[in-house]
Amino acid sequence: MSNARRRFLTGLSAAGALFGFSSVAQAAEAKKEIKKAERFPGDPPEHKIVYQLNHAEWEYIEHILNSISAMLTKYEDNVSIAVVVFGAGIHLLAKNPKRDIPAILRQRAESQAKNYGVKYIACGNTMKTLGWEKSDMLDFAQVEEVGAAALMELQEKGYAYLAW
Repeated sequence: MSNARRRFLTGLSAAGALFGFSSVAQAAEAKKEIKKAERFPGDPPEHKIVYQLNHAEWEYIEHILNSISAMLTKYEDNVSIAVVVFGAGIHLLAKNPKRDIPAILRQRAESQAKNYGVKYIACGNTMKTLGWEKSDMLDFAQVEEVGAAALMELQEKGYAYLAW
């Protein structure tokens, strides 16, 4: 076989492979669209994640809030998100925090809870240590007696655990 013919056949094979990969990618995208179309409002989400938030540093809290926003952007209504808040992080959920937490971070958390169903769970043990009651927490905050137990129980229900 001549070199010219060999190069032609090699190029032809490469072009076919390229078109083949393209059609595979298109088929995968079409399948994704069909699957998305099969979900109905109110269907349980396929993805579940629970974040641990236990520090009061602004950048730390902002990283978690940004990650939550990214998850909501990627999965839309096909993700269930919980944030278990304890230790110094509890101030994010307080009406009158004892640590300097910017109001914008508390507003973002509230927006995620009210507009996207993100569950913010406050640790009752941490609240007791600070002398706080449910009434001291922002309205969207849920209170669980033991934050660590809430983390464990969510994992038992299939939530992926993410600690920063």
